[in-house]
Amino acid sequence: MSFDAEAKMQFLFALRSKGVTDTTVLSAMEKVDRGAFIRGYFAERAYEDMPLPIACGQTISQPSVVALMTQALRVGPRDKVLEVGTGSGYQAAILSHLARRVYTVDRHRRLVAASRAVFDTLELTNITAFTADGSFGLPDQAPFDRIIVTAAAEDPPGPLLAQLKIGGIMVLPVGQSDTVQHLIRVTRHEGGFEYDELRPVRFVPLVEGLGKD
Repeated sequence: MSFDAEAKMQFLFALRSKGVTDTTVLSAMEKVDRGAFIRGYFAERAYEDMPLPIACGQTISQPSVVALMTQALRVGPRDKVLEVGTGSGYQAAILSHLARRVYTVDRHRRLVAASRAVFDTLELTNITAFTADGSFGLPDQAPFDRIIVTAAAEDPPGPLLAQLKIGGIMVLPVGQSDTVQHLIRVTRHEGGFEYDELRPVRFVPLVEGLGKD
């Protein structure tokens, strides 16, 4: 199956039915072919609204969750964004159509290398991918206007909060991996942080240290 006109129409309809209303987010989702980020047996299911397994025991999130997280992030065209958890690279590719610059980190070298190859193929020149422990962010590139975390932590990591600009927003899943997780939005103000609970979700856990592959 290809991401043709009919597939795009069904894809966007599914996103709207899940509550994605931001036209800039919908436009970005339309521009990025999810099929480019999925290999092997599951490639034929690339345009279904479901998470799918990728290498290194990770997953590519279902498109509606990607879109809802992106919508909650409220990315502007001049924003510098940090993504923690590159995974397949799909989320970073969506963000690249909305932000000025995207920095993405993952603990698995194999995933970073594969994502870089897809970014090059799609000519997404405003994404920089690193192999690093994402729980510590990227202090050399901080501060960030927006931060998105695509793995669940028990609490928002302190280093990431510290790397968020005043007025900046971070969206991440919070909760134990074997219990209910919630997607939250953190907004940094002059006097501290504001937390908004958005919806229940299910993500792989945020793990410290580098992966073996």
